[in-house]
Amino acid sequence: MSRDAIFAPALHRARRQRLLDELGDGVLLLPTAAETSRNGDVLNEFRPGSDFHYLTGFPEPAAVLVAWRTGRNAHTTWLFVRQRDKAREVWDGRRHGTAGAKRLFGADDAFPVEQLWQKLPLLLDGKPRLFHRLGGDAEFDRRLLDTFAANARRQRRRQPTLHPTITDPIPALAAQRLVKDGAELKALRMAAAISAEGHTVAMRATRPGCREFEVQAALEAEFRRRGSPRNGYPSIVASGANACVLHYHDNDRRMRAGDLLLIDAGAEFGGCTADITRTFPVAERFTPAQAAVYRVVLRAQLAGIRACAVGAPWDRAHKVCVRLLTQGLVDLGVLRGNVARLVKKEKYKPFYMHGTSHWLGRDVHDVGAYLDAAGEPRQLVAGAVLTVEPGLYFDPRDRRVPAIYRGIGVRIEDDVLVTAKGPVVLTAGVPKDVEAIERMRAEALRR
Repeated sequence: MSRDAIFAPALHRARRQRLLDELGDGVLLLPTAAETSRNGDVLNEFRPGSDFHYLTGFPEPAAVLVAWRTGRNAHTTWLFVRQRDKAREVWDGRRHGTAGAKRLFGADDAFPVEQLWQKLPLLLDGKPRLFHRLGGDAEFDRRLLDTFAANARRQRRRQPTLHPTITDPIPALAAQRLVKDGAELKALRMAAAISAEGHTVAMRATRPGCREFEVQAALEAEFRRRGSPRNGYPSIVASGANACVLHYHDNDRRMRAGDLLLIDAGAEFGGCTADITRTFPVAERFTPAQAAVYRVVLRAQLAGIRACAVGAPWDRAHKVCVRLLTQGLVDLGVLRGNVARLVKKEKYKPFYMHGTSHWLGRDVHDVGAYLDAAGEPRQLVAGAVLTVEPGLYFDPRDRRVPAIYRGIGVRIEDDVLVTAKGPVVLTAGVPKDVEAIERMRAEALRR
């Protein structure tokens, strides 16, 4: 049985009710993610669509949610799913079928997915709006438009409108998902704990002379061993100057004593993912130059975390980190001049070119608007989760940088829950101060 299945009918019904109350009268139409081909008759690993899974817990492909309000605090849910098929289940595994969709996932009714296009016109009859995002799946949208056209032809003597008003439900759903409920916070905490264990194992497994992918194997084996079905995103295991490539994925270099190793990796659990980055020496200790750069980034990160307060603009952490990183660049001798003017002119950008934070949840770059209706940075609210991940990256060929720093890349990232009592670091289980990392590395290398 799929580890993506979440059997919590009351939870998912409450989430749907909240969304439908926000949307108003009309029919919600939401397919799960589409299966995609890897090559030949081999498919890529299937993961349920995040919005669909959030509202249903249903794990299988080729499924569609249809729901509509029926009164105060009441709605009807239909799930269209694959039928049970003994022959296909021999190849692909057991299916829940229509009976399972009702019994285990709380659908009021369920039908074979092939019947969606026959039943949809009846559902839409008399409904003022269809809540559906166009553009997500071209084939699904084509079938939807064909259904509208066929229905209009059948009723041409009445000259009906071709289709109801189509309203995009995703902004309302994204706003709902931005504030995590208790079940999601539980899943996020578990994802963070699993990810922290994986990073700790990786720190202990690293040796001069081993390749980056050997450390990746140890990290991801721990993820799987602790119950994560997959990574939240492809792991970055970048040693030496590879750490200056933000989305490095080759993960095949042989590491040497004197290198730093940057690992950016997170495990998924319960449909939610963590996102952690740590940077540590391949040998026992940081070099003085590495430690100097690392401490600049750590100081900025700790200040950025403190900035994640209810009511603060979501980008306050970034502004705090930029100021402290720029001050650090001056202290390191990489930049010269007044810090405020250097920030205004973005002189830090060759060495810190990315943002400090993004929303985190079911997706590593999770849904949720960053700007309010006036185009201003939205304020942080309790229950939101975001990353804080400053870094400094010195290209080995950049002659503006003192030679002792060239080829050093450092990023430190944690996942932060915004609460009324202050920020809570969900990923605090991985060491990040210099002394703690060096102790762990010394113990690992003595084994």
